[in-house]
Amino acid sequence: MIPPVKTLRKSDIEWLGTHKCRHSMTYLAHYQCFIDEKPETSPFAEKVGYFDIETTGFYADYDFMLSYCIGDDEGKVIKNIVTQKEIRSYVFDERLLSDLCNDLRKFNRIVVYYGSDYRFDIPFSRTRAIRFNLDFPLYKDIFVTDVYSIVRNKLRLSRRRLANVCDLFEIPVKSHPGKPNIWMRASVGSQEDLDYILVHNVEDVDSLRELYHRIIGYSANTKRSL
Repeated sequence: MIPPVKTLRKSDIEWLGTHKCRHSMTYLAHYQCFIDEKPETSPFAEKVGYFDIETTGFYADYDFMLSYCIGDDEGKVIKNIVTQKEIRSYVFDERLLSDLCNDLRKFNRIVVYYGSDYRFDIPFSRTRAIRFNLDFPLYKDIFVTDVYSIVRNKLRLSRRRLANVCDLFEIPVKSHPGKPNIWMRASVGSQEDLDYILVHNVEDVDSLRELYHRIIGYSANTKRSL
């Protein structure tokens, strides 16, 4: 993996360039070894972001993004939502996707639930970003972990929806559930419903963070690229 130099401090880059991995190469040259070895003397660690989006539908050629959230391990959440004016002036999610491209690069690894390639959140976001000719992170820029894959492969459940898994493990889930009428009103600019969806989005990120920490130890953290 290419070191995410744009997100690192100068002192971090210098440390990577002066400390060596098990192959006697610097961590700057073998950044993957830095991720795998997790050297105790490192002045920084892989920064993980918990990512979820809300949209008007499932297909990026017909639908648009309403909001996105990226949480970190300190409980902070980057929150962003389309505005009423952007919807009603037909700008839709262009500004939102531009902000997302920048916010994703603040992290070394993105955690999703049913959101990696062939699934939803990342392919939808990538498609909309390309539609607007935006600088979405490229292959090998950022790692991704899809918690859905761990649930599918390591657990035995009747349903694999995030809410069902969290309920089983007594992880707090949404107090603002998805309701079709709310999403339909939000898609035409209802501010009250947009606000509701953003709270729903934050709740998904919070529950995803806790689920990730509960079950990641049962699976290797992948080297898969965003």
